[in-house]
Amino acid sequence: MSQQYSIEEIPINLDKIIQGVEQGEQIEIIQQGKQIAVIISTTEYENLLNQKPSFWESVERFRKEYNIEAAEIDPDQIFAVVRDKSVGREVIF
Repeated sequence: MSQQYSIEEIPINLDKIIQGVEQGEQIEIIQQGKQIAVIISTTEYENLLNQKPSFWESVERFRKEYNIEAAEIDPDQIFAVVRDKSVGREVIF
């Protein structure tokens, strides 16, 4: 469970806030009744950063979620008017 502090309470309770974060608590910062920030430990922050999926994992998740194969989409038909079929520029090596 996380603790909540208003912006005004932070300077007064900074030691207590740091101790809570060190013990694994999430500290919510409130301003005018709305949560504006969360203080977490460095370990938890690094864990969140490392949860980012790779590109291929994202593609696989997208394919499973939207079942593209079942949509019977013909890429050649869709991209026929998009692809430039003109001859490219001459390259001299």
